[in-house]
This record gives sequence, structure tokens and C-alpha cells, in this order.
Amino acid sequence: MKVALIVTVKNEAGSLAHLLDSIAAQTRAPDEIVIVDGGSTDGTRDVLRDYATRLPIRTFALPGANISQGRNAAIRAATGDVICSTDAGVRLDECWVEELVKLFKADESKDESGEMKDKVSSFIFPPSSLAVVSGFFVPDPRGVFETALAATTLPALADIRPEKFLPSSRSMAFRKAAWAKANGYPEWLDFCEDLVFDFALRAAGCRFAFAPRAVAHFRPRANLRGFLKQYYQYARGDGKANLWFTRHLIRYATYLAALPLLIALTIAAPLVALPFWLLAAAIMFFTPYKRLVPMLAKFAWGDKARATAWVPIIRVTGDIAKMLGYPVGVVWRISHRKEAH
Repeated sequence: MKVALIVTVKNEAGSLAHLLDSIAAQTRAPDEIVIVDGGSTDGTRDVLRDYATRLPIRTFALPGANISQGRNAAIRAATGDVICSTDAGVRLDECWVEELVKLFKADESKDESGEMKDKVSSFIFPPSSLAVVSGFFVPDPRGVFETALAATTLPALADIRPEKFLPSSRSMAFRKAAWAKANGYPEWLDFCEDLVFDFALRAAGCRFAFAPRAVAHFRPRANLRGFLKQYYQYARGDGKANLWFTRHLIRYATYLAALPLLIALTIAAPLVALPFWLLAAAIMFFTPYKRLVPMLAKFAWGDKARATAWVPIIRVTGDIAKMLGYPVGVVWRISHRKEAH
């Protein structure tokens, strides 16, 4: 089995070495590494040239390409049967490639009765024709804000339902044939492209597996402004791709209808409103705080208090960013549909 690892980069000189060092340390090295540069103007190409003396890197310049275009170009250039996908700015556990690839090997080594010859600890469904392996990803936060952001926005392993999990392309592997069957990444989409790709793989009948020990570490946004921009772009991508309409509708109903009613009730009858406020707080903040508590062990009490205070601010900011971004994406989708006709 020949394994290719693909990455897209643009102006990643400051973080790329961490990724490439983690690739060099893999217990199962990729047979080739294909990197597409979307038009870097910093020292990214210098870093790649340096590491190309130590790793089997092939680099292609594709100025102006979005992530989907870059990934598709990298996959087309790859000669591997299995494609491992990750992102710049990520640090991979040393067994990342091995954990992803061994599920394909285990699937190929089933005997006639359908039983695995090789023992694997990961969840597989259904037990044949494996086409996609979902790795996991965990935050690598620095400081109080990033820790609170990670707890508020990122799932813990205990939150994952393997049979429904949709992998991020920062940590996954798939057969090149499955990529072709799904018609590749959607090049018309600038954000949420990996989610649309996941849906296309499922629609094409591809079988998924989950490899919880194939872990990629990535750093959350460093400040509230960067987080707001990120979630605005994600929601705009949702609108363009017509994703999660019900979720967005519930969010608008919560902030534009339920919240004003609750405020009015509080003014008229504070004691009556109190249980509703407690219920709303539990719905919005219980899970983030459950994730945050074990992450606070390394902090002093003052930093623990600051991280705790950041959670509701981050949650509300993210909701506002989504409510701003989603209609922009919907307008884009409607206008492009008219142009198509």
C-alpha cells in the first residue's frame, strides 16, 4: 500500500516546521508528501526547500488557489493509493499515519468469514470496503483565552459518536479512488469544503472508520477578533453550501425571538423568569464548562477565573458571527444559482 500525505500552504513559514518535524517523526512514514503552495510571499518556500533534503516532498505552486483547489491538485499529483490529509499549522502524533493506514490494512486482511485477522481497537462500520478513515484532532492552546476557546468550540473524544462523525481534512485518510468517486473537493467553496467533501463521500457509498489515536494537534485562534472572523467565514460557507439550515434557524429564533421574550418576562416577573435563565445557561454552557474543568489544572486561580469568564463571551460571539455570516452565504448561493440559469 503506497501512502501519500497532502498539505496545502500559504504564508506558513512560522508554523510549517512543526508540522514537517512531526511528519519526519512518524512511526510509519508516508511514501510521498505532496504540498501545494497557494502563493506564499513569506519564507514558506525556503522552509519547504530545506525539509525536501530530509523528506520525500514534492511542492507545486498554485498562486491564488483556494484550499479545495490546492487539495485536488495535490491529490491528482499523488501516486499513492491512500491519501492522508492534514493542514499547515498542525502537529501530528508520531503514530498518526500508522493509525490511519492500519485500518485499511486490517480491512484488506479480513478472511472469508468477515472476521479481522489483525486486531484493531478502532470502531469500524460497516465491516467491508473501507474507503475513509477519520482521524481525530485536539486543541494545542497557549494561554487562558485559547484554552477557553478550545473548551467552548471543540469536541472532546467522549463527545464523538463514531458512526456519525464527519472528519476534518486536517486529520483523515481516504482511498484515491474514493476521492475520484466523490468528484473531489468542491472548488467553488472557500470554507466548509471538507464537510461538503465528507457528505459527497457518504453519498457515493463510501465506508468510514474512526481512528481515535490518529491525533492532530492544532492551535485555536489567539484572540476574539480572529475567532469572530473564523466563525463568520464558516457560517458563510454553510450558507453557500446550504448546510445546517435548521441549526441556523434555531439560532436566529433564540436570539431574535426567545431572548427578547425572556428579557420582557424578567422585567415583568423576575422570579418566574429565573428558571428559564438557568435552563438557557445550562443548554449553552454546560458542555463547554465540562470540557474546561480538566483543562484548568495547570492554571493559577486568577487564570482559572478568567478562563471561566471567557466561555460565555466566546459562545455568544460565535453565535453572532454565525448569524452575520450565514445570510451572506445564502445571498451568494441564490445569486450564483440565478447566474447559472
